Amino acid sequence: MAMQVLFLIVPVFIASVALFMAVTLTRRSMQVRRAWASGLTAEARCLRAFTSTRRDSDGHRSTTQHHVYEFTAGDGRPVRFEEANGPATTVQGDVVMVYYTADRPDRATAHAPAPVRAAAGMVFLLGFLGLVVAFCVFFVVAAAEMPF
Repeated sequence: MAMQVLFLIVPVFIASVALFMAVTLTRRSMQVRRAWASGLTAEARCLRAFTSTRRDSDGHRSTTQHHVYEFTAGDGRPVRFEEANGPATTVQGDVVMVYYTADRPDRATAHAPAPVRAAAGMVFLLGFLGLVVAFCVFFVVAAAEMPF
């Protein structure tokens, strides 16, 4: 009985994480797309550039480039935001163009508009996460039918 519960809980947990990742990625992609489509731009100064390093269970490292930008929104207030996966060539003190929406300037982006590349990346990631969820559902159904 305990083994059957384990065969049900683990895939449900993995599917839940995959669904959470899909929602998070979709939400951020929509924020960036709205910022590009708003037509509002400003020059922002890079206040800080840094990297973060993560090590997975296999010992592989992944490094992410982060930037902290500050700009003045159309209404005159200063806005500061942090963005991951920026270009390594942007360093502290550089001035870059940012795209933002009037209602949420704190969700600005310094990524240059690349809607086709962004859409292709989202299709690939959502397809992969969909396969993970489909496999988990298949595994749960198969495990439920197994005699223990």
